[in-house]
Amino acid sequence: MQKQQRAAAGAAGRPDQSGDYVVATGVTYSISDLAKEFDLTTRAIRFYEDMGLLQPQRTGEGRRVRVYSPRDRTRLKLTLRAKRLGFSLSEAKQIIELYDSPRDTLPQMRLYLDTLATHRRQLEVQLGELQANLDEVKAHEKEARTLLNRMMSAGNERATKK
Repeated sequence: MQKQQRAAAGAAGRPDQSGDYVVATGVTYSISDLAKEFDLTTRAIRFYEDMGLLQPQRTGEGRRVRVYSPRDRTRLKLTLRAKRLGFSLSEAKQIIELYDSPRDTLPQMRLYLDTLATHRRQLEVQLGELQANLDEVKAHEKEARTLLNRMMSAGNERATKK
């Protein structure tokens, strides 16, 4: 990852001597920094932005340059974790919005716990279905091995009788 400390000198949106854009917030990330760090395409990051999961600052001519804050980086990390755990993007967004709010509020913690419990139940149902499919495949595999062994035994008997 190419994390860059950008000086607060100069107006936001103007490149400094190194060509980096100056933003008053300190540590920032470009879209390519995040793409490289999280092994994503820049298109995927823009998609998460379009879904409201990331909110980078816009700088440069025509406000075309995205500048991501440490908050955006954390939100991307949480989005990817939620995705890995099988949450939908709307569920991920709901969880991530809890990250931005005070953590000591009872209603928010209950909502988070309810979301996790609902997702766990869905995963348990999927796990049960997968286990049933796996058991069926194992049964067919056992049956096919038995038939193959019978065929091979019958073939050996024919070969020895000739």
